[in-house]
Amino acid sequence: MAQRNKIFIERKGVWQIMKRKICVAMLTMTIILAGCGKNSQVSGNPSGTDLSNSVTQDEQVNGSGDSDEEEDTEANNDQACSSPSDACPSISGSLQVQGTTLVDKDGNPAQLRGVSTHGIAWFPEYVSEDTFSQLKQWGANVVRLAMYTAESGGYCTDGDREELMSLLDSGVQYALDADMYIILDWHILSDGNPTQYQTEAETFFKEISARYADCDHVLYEICNEPNNGTDWATVKDYAKDILSIIRANDSEAVVLVGTPNWCQYLNEACADPITEYDNVMYTLHFYAATHKQELRDVYTEAIASGLPVFVSEYGLCEASGGGTIDTEQADVWTSLLDENNTSYVLWSMCNKDESASILRADCTKVADFTQDDLSSVGKWLVEMLSE
Repeated sequence: MAQRNKIFIERKGVWQIMKRKICVAMLTMTIILAGCGKNSQVSGNPSGTDLSNSVTQDEQVNGSGDSDEEEDTEANNDQACSSPSDACPSISGSLQVQGTTLVDKDGNPAQLRGVSTHGIAWFPEYVSEDTFSQLKQWGANVVRLAMYTAESGGYCTDGDREELMSLLDSGVQYALDADMYIILDWHILSDGNPTQYQTEAETFFKEISARYADCDHVLYEICNEPNNGTDWATVKDYAKDILSIIRANDSEAVVLVGTPNWCQYLNEACADPITEYDNVMYTLHFYAATHKQELRDVYTEAIASGLPVFVSEYGLCEASGGGTIDTEQADVWTSLLDENNTSYVLWSMCNKDESASILRADCTKVADFTQDDLSSVGKWLVEMLSE
């Protein structure tokens, strides 16, 4: 029996390598056919200046990783991550939901910690190889691509769909190159109810779940923040529809489902979870200066009830994205999430002039950041990821 298990594990490892190679090939072909290879993609350096020599090594906030060293995927297959937050596609493979949390391909606990972009239509420059590499060096193992649906530039309003899809393709490739996971976020907000653009969502997820079916590092977030009175019954029906579409192409990918009231009513999902599909998680969003013990109690009760929770967006500021920064409450939150091996993704990777941004408004770089380039949120992030 031991020999049989050994053969099974070895075959499973070979399949993981094959799937990774298939994903690379498919992404490369997609980018070539779309005419949007790295050389024609939005530049990681809008100014055209060589940023690599703009500061000394001692001044850079690059973490301890060496971006020039690439580990062999086949060799990594026999390794194990030293901690859940070290999970990466080359070692951990396709993630699964077990109990309330994520596990890797071998059933070991996995935790994703990283950063969300702001709207990719507004800040496309951060969907860059250099930015993703920088985040990886800091210790992040996931990036969330936020694609708004209804706002200006939104996929379902006046946005350039071809350009938005190009950015998604590039982001998926850059994440793979950096050995990170990536969340493709259908970012409803002002539309409030995910059914407003359900037909568009069906078409979108049918296309991308087929395109990325062999990409173990891709997760899908199917409705960012249901709000404006949208109830859980409505969200659940929508989610089951989109899940049926994704599962027709990809039977294993982790799917994140938003909960009512800007992803705060986990209790409603607890009372009536989706039972027809596996590898489903329910999202919680918090902003530390606004959401404190009362929302932590909701989260704790959800975990105690067995609900798989994923914090796909959080901030250190107020819920508006501005106002006061509360690092003390943020520390309380992340300590609690770490205790439960819950994944969490910070909003947001940009230089927008608001409290939530990790960069200062006057920073025009997309990588090689110094301490002076980072906002107080960015400095907190780098320190937190290094712990």
